Amino acid sequence: MARVTESFDRVQRDRLVNTFLQLAAINGPSGHETLVAEFLERRLRALGFSIEMDDAHQRTGGECGNLLAWREGTEAGLEPVFLSSHMDTVLPTAGLHPLVGNGEIRSDGSTILGADDRAAIAAYLEALTVIEEWAVRCAPLQLIFTVSEQPGLLGSRHLDYSHVWAKRGYVYDSSGDVGQLIVKGPFSDRVRFQISGRKAHLGLAPEDGVNAIAIAADAVSHMRLGRVDSETVANIGVIHGGELPSIIPDEVEMIGEARSFSREGLDAQVDHMRAEGVAAAERQGGRVQTTVERKYVGWELPTDSDHVQAALRAATRVGLQPYFAETLGGADTNIFMEHGLTCMTLGNGFRKIHSFEEHISVENLVATGRHVVALLEEASCHG
Repeated sequence: MARVTESFDRVQRDRLVNTFLQLAAINGPSGHETLVAEFLERRLRALGFSIEMDDAHQRTGGECGNLLAWREGTEAGLEPVFLSSHMDTVLPTAGLHPLVGNGEIRSDGSTILGADDRAAIAAYLEALTVIEEWAVRCAPLQLIFTVSEQPGLLGSRHLDYSHVWAKRGYVYDSSGDVGQLIVKGPFSDRVRFQISGRKAHLGLAPEDGVNAIAIAADAVSHMRLGRVDSETVANIGVIHGGELPSIIPDEVEMIGEARSFSREGLDAQVDHMRAEGVAAAERQGGRVQTTVERKYVGWELPTDSDHVQAALRAATRVGLQPYFAETLGGADTNIFMEHGLTCMTLGNGFRKIHSFEEHISVENLVATGRHVVALLEEASCHG
């Protein structure tokens, strides 16, 4: 006996792939998302959404704010739900030429692809088209498309939360295959070291100098970095300073980051990094000033919560193999949870993001669209 056609079976592969290719070809790096926002506004208005833009760009330094879209539900009494994705990509994207072949979509190798996170946007648009065309039951729905996510979740940090009416939602933004249900995210701090030595001329009086770069190197060599333990990671990712090869540098700035699933683990790692910076400066006769910026707080959802179970049921209905996961990667989810929203991150299957080898399988792209349809149905039935 043939299986009854489900709403998610209405997802059209070719239409979804075409939408993704259109999005991928838009040059929209962090701070320059206007063209993406205009594309979304055209598509969403045609699907019955009202659109507004906030003024987050006035604080992020970009050219446009976050885009918020709203559509009433198919019936009264249903609790609103939101879907979110970021509009920006890392560089370079200018002149991007996406290619389709062997079941994958990738760039021609001269740019990134931008599947992070244009794949989610394309899947949302396809799912919403199916819901509109086939009158699928759906709760009131809000879409939140953020700017400048890549530099540090800036768009969600400066989102106008007074205009966020849905208090529960989902963010498809992870390299796990569709069916990955992330229920735990990290705390994160950024650590800045301002290292001071003493300037001297190499050819005239090198013994009078204290090399700030050498202090930085000494500090890094003593720090526990990379995967510190099962819950904590850390890195020194930026270092700059100096003037000329012939001048012993007296000032260097060094920037690192630490993440952990626990606040205690994060604090311990940051204290360790600060202590090694001070110790290195003392050993070599210099000074160091350290500042710590709290980037975002960790979050966790019970796997038996209604919110998580809706995503699990949707994955099972679509024929996926769902699994729970934890991630030390940051996402807008961290900021949404910090503002009192109930949110989780879901896998949508992009690979090797932020590189010229970035790609996504057509299978994962289509599975995302199918899962979105099923998830909105589940969230509407059990919200």
